[in-house]
Amino acid sequence: MPVNADKPHLWKADTRASVDQFNQWFMVFAPKAYRDTRKQTIKHVEQGLTLTSDLTKLDPATIKAHPGIVPMLRMATCPPLARDRLTGLANSSKNFVGTIEKGKIPPQLSQALLEEHLAKISGVITKMLDVDIFPWIGENRRPTEEERYRSSTIVADRLCGAVAEPIVRNAQEKRQLALLEDRLVGKGYKLKAPTSAAPLTEMEPGTFSFRLNVFVKSQNTDAKAIRIPVDAVIQPLSAKLPRFPLLIEAKSAGDFTNVNKRRKEEATKINQLRATYGKNVVLVLLLCGYFDAAYLGYEAAEGIDWVWEHRIEDIDQLGI
Repeated sequence: MPVNADKPHLWKADTRASVDQFNQWFMVFAPKAYRDTRKQTIKHVEQGLTLTSDLTKLDPATIKAHPGIVPMLRMATCPPLARDRLTGLANSSKNFVGTIEKGKIPPQLSQALLEEHLAKISGVITKMLDVDIFPWIGENRRPTEEERYRSSTIVADRLCGAVAEPIVRNAQEKRQLALLEDRLVGKGYKLKAPTSAAPLTEMEPGTFSFRLNVFVKSQNTDAKAIRIPVDAVIQPLSAKLPRFPLLIEAKSAGDFTNVNKRRKEEATKINQLRATYGKNVVLVLLLCGYFDAAYLGYEAAEGIDWVWEHRIEDIDQLGI
C-alpha cells in the first residue's frame, strides 16, 4: 500500500511542515557547513598559489602537472569565469575543460593538441587575472603572507559561492542518512554492504548500505550495463530470499523551482531499475524541504512513493 503518494489531501500540510523543518535546520547548520567547506577551500587555494609561484607562473607545463587547479584559476580572474565561459574564450571543448578540472589529462589527445589547449587556457587566465586582489603581480614582487592569505580567502569565497547550494545539499543529505541509520540500527539492522559477486536479490535480511551503485540496462542495447547511485539500500528483516531490496533516495531542497526542474531524475531512475529488475522494484524518497503538489503529483504518477523526514515513522509502513 502507498505511504503518502495516495493521500493528496495531506500534501499541502506536509509541504508546510517540511519547509519549516528545512528552514530551521538551514538557519542553524548551513552556516557551519559552509564555513567548514570554506576552510578547506582556502587551503586548496593557498596550495594553488604555491604551485603557480603566486600566479606568476601560469604556463601549460604548470597546468599539465596540476590540472586540478583550474577551478581555482577561474575564480582568480576579473570577472570570475564560469567553466563554459573559459571554454568559449579559450576556444576549447567542454569535455577537455571538464576533464582537466577533475585533475586529469585527456589521454586521447596528441601532445601538440594538448599543449595548444593548455596554452589557450593559461593565456586567457593570465590576461584576466584580478590584479586588485593580487597586487604583487602588477608590482612585480613577492606577496606578503598577509596578502597571500587575504587573496586566498577572496578566491575561496568565490569558489564556495559558486557551489553554495551543493554544499548545503550534501550536508543535508548526510544528516538525512544519519537519521535513517539511527532508526534502522534501533530496529536491529546492521550497516553491511551486499556481496559484490552476489545479485541484490540475495542481500542479507536485516542489513542496509548507503551510496550503493546499482547496475541497470543501458537504453542502448549494444552498450554495457551502467551504474546508477542509490542513497540507501535496505533488505527488510523479514525478507525471504530471493527478494529485491527497498531503495531510498534522500532528497532535500531549499526552493520550489529547482525540485520541479529536476523531478524527472527520479522517474528516469525508477524506469531504468524496473526495466532491469522488474516492476516490483520499490524506490521511495526521503523528503525534507520545498516539495510542492506539482512535484509530488508528478512522482506519484510515476509510481514513486515518499516518506517525509518530519514524519520518519511512516517508513515502518514499508515493511522495515
